[in-house]
Amino acid sequence: MKIITCLKPVPDRSSRLFVNEDKTWIKDRDLTFVTSEADTHAIEAALRLRDATDEPDGEVIALSIGSDRSARVLRAGLAMGANRAIQVSDDLLAGSDEFVHARLIRQAVLKDGGADVLLTGVQSDDLGGGMTGIMAAELLGWPHASVVVAIEAGSEKLRVVRELEGGLTETLDIPTPCVLTVQMGINQPRYASLKGIMAAKRKELKVWGISDLDLSPEDVGAAGALYQVNDVFVPEVESGAQILTGTPIEAATQLIEKLRVEAKVI
Repeated sequence: MKIITCLKPVPDRSSRLFVNEDKTWIKDRDLTFVTSEADTHAIEAALRLRDATDEPDGEVIALSIGSDRSARVLRAGLAMGANRAIQVSDDLLAGSDEFVHARLIRQAVLKDGGADVLLTGVQSDDLGGGMTGIMAAELLGWPHASVVVAIEAGSEKLRVVRELEGGLTETLDIPTPCVLTVQMGINQPRYASLKGIMAAKRKELKVWGISDLDLSPEDVGAAGALYQVNDVFVPEVESGAQILTGTPIEAATQLIEKLRVEAKVI
């Protein structure tokens, strides 16, 4: 079974974040970048799925988009046990959104000869949109399942369990090739061993630009994006909580009146 797993570099959660001078993003030059948490669960799921099928040609390929930060998270994935890695890196990628990333993922998957399964985290730690994997599935024309909390390998299908609202779950048999977006907590990601870290240095890491993926400058960056970020700001903190007194009925009446007259939401 061939499994491609997407890894996204994001600022370490302990980092202090500040908006840049242009108010278009955060100041990220001096930040430490790590693999997005949901993606670490995705690659762990990929490694377990590969090992469970026990096929001689089974492999896990780590895929990431970006420059040096992506190379670092790919090396971490290789140290965990991925067989090889693909980095999509190009100066023209600045300003890309989730749709452009989904397009790049599609092209990379096809250039590498396809896959049985494409795995991504359910959402990234920075933007948290949860769209990239699903859009990649649509562009590939593959079935997909999102918010996956369990995966079981079959001969021609995968049995997956999805998390729904209200504590409910849904079990699906999904044919391959397919795309799965993996929920955090599906497993306990392993730590890279010293042997794995040393082995990662010898594993293959391909680097492709947009020309390698048959894409033009109009397909990527801000030119290919579906939206543009106009302003990034820190939410204003306002004080002035009001305590409503009286009986529950009186307090509810006051609340409804304030929502209607002051907040104007009803």
